[in-house]
Amino acid sequence: MQSVPALQPAQLSLILGRLGWFVVILLSLSAVAAALFTQHVLDMQPCPWCVLQRLIFVAIALAALPGALSRAPWARWASVSGTLVLALSGAAAALWQHFVAKSSSSCKLTLADRIIGGLGLDSLWPQVFAAYASCADAAVNLLGVPYEFYSLALYAVIAALALRIAMLRR
Repeated sequence: MQSVPALQPAQLSLILGRLGWFVVILLSLSAVAAALFTQHVLDMQPCPWCVLQRLIFVAIALAALPGALSRAPWARWASVSGTLVLALSGAAAALWQHFVAKSSSSCKLTLADRIIGGLGLDSLWPQVFAAYASCADAAVNLLGVPYEFYSLALYAVIAALALRIAMLRR
């Protein structure tokens, strides 16, 4: 009976790193799916800051792709840096939504509205990227927790994963 050769540390790091990037992609796309479920099934309409956070989750999934698909060191570092910048941007958007935007009766011409409108995503794919509520109207709790705090927590988890992947030896 032949024994299975043990994985070398470099091989194990490569496997864990690539698996980690697939987890980041899955978490990001799951966040968008959950947002679409709450919008289209539970009738919780998004504000521009909610929609911006969806876009950031999609961008994180795209930023993680090189790390998940390539063995090249540049791909890992591109994914790490892109994911960290986007996760921090998402956290800032969630905090802004909670502490500033939800007190406003209008979200028109805010940074979030300008980004989504400037990219044309609200007209290209309105089911996903169109805002249908003001920030004050979209300020809701889900299971007793402000909705944007779920995004904030997920951005923190994604940033932590990216940092952990960056520390793996190659």
